[in-house]
Amino acid sequence: MTGIKSPIIKAIVPTLIFFLLLRLVFWFNTFPNPDEAYYWLWGQHPDFSYYDHPPFQAWVQGLFSKIFGQSFFILRSPNLISNGVFFYTYYQITQYLYGKNGNDYFWMAIALLIASPLYFLFLALAWHDHWLITFSLIAAFQFIRFLDSYTGDSKGDSKRLYGAAIALGLALLCKYNAVFVGMGCLVAVGANQQWRGLLRDRRLYLAILITLSFLLPILIWNVTNDFQSFRYYSDRSVDNTAFRLKIGETLGFIAFSLLMLSPINVWGMIQTFKAAIKTPGQHSFSAYQSVTFWIFTTSTLTLIVVSLVSTALYYWNILAYLLVFPLLPQVFLKQKARVSYLFYTGQCYGLLFAALLVFHYSLLPLSVFSSGDSDPDSRLLFGWEQVEAIVQQQAAELGEQSFLVTTDYRTASALAYQLNNPGVLAISDRIDQFDFWYDANKLKGRNAVILADDWHPLTAKLLSRFERTSEPQTFAVKRFGFWIKNYHVVKAYAFHD
Repeated sequence: MTGIKSPIIKAIVPTLIFFLLLRLVFWFNTFPNPDEAYYWLWGQHPDFSYYDHPPFQAWVQGLFSKIFGQSFFILRSPNLISNGVFFYTYYQITQYLYGKNGNDYFWMAIALLIASPLYFLFLALAWHDHWLITFSLIAAFQFIRFLDSYTGDSKGDSKRLYGAAIALGLALLCKYNAVFVGMGCLVAVGANQQWRGLLRDRRLYLAILITLSFLLPILIWNVTNDFQSFRYYSDRSVDNTAFRLKIGETLGFIAFSLLMLSPINVWGMIQTFKAAIKTPGQHSFSAYQSVTFWIFTTSTLTLIVVSLVSTALYYWNILAYLLVFPLLPQVFLKQKARVSYLFYTGQCYGLLFAALLVFHYSLLPLSVFSSGDSDPDSRLLFGWEQVEAIVQQQAAELGEQSFLVTTDYRTASALAYQLNNPGVLAISDRIDQFDFWYDANKLKGRNAVILADDWHPLTAKLLSRFERTSEPQTFAVKRFGFWIKNYHVVKAYAFHD
């Protein structure tokens, strides 16, 4: 590090190297999380959209697997692109906020962000979120730059506004909670007397139309599929049971948000908002602080209200904090021993989480040290070479026309990825994307290998769809001598609906 002059960067680089090494171990060595495999499988079935989420992640996965083939790294290589764009946008933001001091502030902001378990995890997983985060950050920053120019000449740079609209449209093609960014931007406009004239500006409504136009593929899919995706989100958001406040859900949402964001980062955010209240409109921070505050407030308060009557998960609020991190270096770069101690405590907190996460996903699920039925989702990452060998043997005995079916979308997705076979099916009581690929007429009379586990066991309803079935063959998945889970394989003959 002899070439690095800044003492701040010298102090941060070692922890960033450790985070990078952990990320590379995860990207190259870890079997896909069940949802990573699920979204990869979507990409093998191109469509306008999908049941659970919008289509952007699936489109990218389909393109990458078509061009580059299949591997753990190729599965997650889109993350490399999105992360690069994300961090470059952070660099632009810190240069915009701090000018010649931007480099130090940039590295400090990155160190704080990566030490947040929330962002270490969701920027690493090949889910929809890494693209959502990236496009949402671009949209918010471009809108801030538009507001800056509007403040200066009462006209504004239209290219910034339309750029924000396009980026927000792409974010909505990733996940619907990108709407919080749009809501926060609009509230910021309405809350500032200097910007309210935009509410009478046709360009704002053209920008909204541009954003909404990106939802056209989702609308087409829903029209042709009885609005199943919209109904899924409606049913998910509204509790049809008798009304009652769910204080426990709200406390859980807040507690998990604090832990996953990092208590040290939360402390820094509180200090940042307190300072902003004391010195509003300081220098070029005015538009940035306003949009940051309203995106944070709109998203957080909305989800707290949702949690009082239904369910809100901590990561649904992942967009609320994006613009806050570039402001945190103002707190942590103060020359005070206590602040320095808190910063390094936060780095250790994040490194410990990241190390445990990589160990948990790559080497051995930590749940093996507790009860046998805990954390069934993570246990699904292990033993797929063993499963493949047994399933392939059973399928060979049934003949070339046999098909593969499991009792849950997670096992079906993982098996499909392991075999690189997009024809694997899931037949379960839960509605999922597999229901839209399922064609009973094409399966009539064919034999099947059924894979089940203790989490989603064989059901009489599934077995009754075949003329006869074999006794289940049970085998255990173990790692380093630790029992992880059991699988059950059944040979089934002559499918009928």
